Amino acid sequence: MTTKKSLPEKTVERLSIYRRSLMECLSKGKNYIYSHEIAKLHHITSVQVRRDIMLIAYTRKITKGYNVKELIDLIGNIIDTESGQNIAVLGVGNLGRALLGYFKGRRTKLTIMACFDVNPNKVKRHFSGVECYHMDNLDEIIKKKKISIGIITVPPEKTVEVAKNLVESGIKGVLNYSSTKISVPDNVFLEEFDMTSSLEKVAYFAKNIEEST
Repeated sequence: MTTKKSLPEKTVERLSIYRRSLMECLSKGKNYIYSHEIAKLHHITSVQVRRDIMLIAYTRKITKGYNVKELIDLIGNIIDTESGQNIAVLGVGNLGRALLGYFKGRRTKLTIMACFDVNPNKVKRHFSGVECYHMDNLDEIIKKKKISIGIITVPPEKTVEVAKNLVESGIKGVLNYSSTKISVPDNVFLEEFDMTSSLEKVAYFAKNIEEST
């Protein structure tokens, strides 16, 4: 779903990536940066970088480049919400636990508040400091903890049912790591990531490079 003032999806992705690189630059004492320097870090063109930054209405000092701190703050104001957003992970298998560990404390404006599973040996336990609830309590916990984003890592045969329950609970964004494709209403934003397809794409191009050398 997009709104009248929404940025293109790919632009938002790149802005998120730019911010991470800019934060690293700032930590190393770099206060100004040119578009070609950002482009080199991400293997894209400086034209693309300038277009993305123009879309968020930021201008630079010609002699110095972009002010790193100002650009970080502006991207944050656009991507983040002032109060932050709460997240739930659905499925506490190997991938679910890995995501819980990876995202812990990584973003101040994105907080994983709960995880869910049907395995009684996981329910009521804590994973990376996050309490695990039974899937039967999904609606109650989503509303109680004001969760607006769900990350799906359940087995493929459970994906559609879990997505349906998330939507009915009032979720506004879904990140689906399952290989099963889902559909959501227009008032819910969906992002699907197929790790197998991504790996096979890398394997295909690696094969082509290997065969040409």
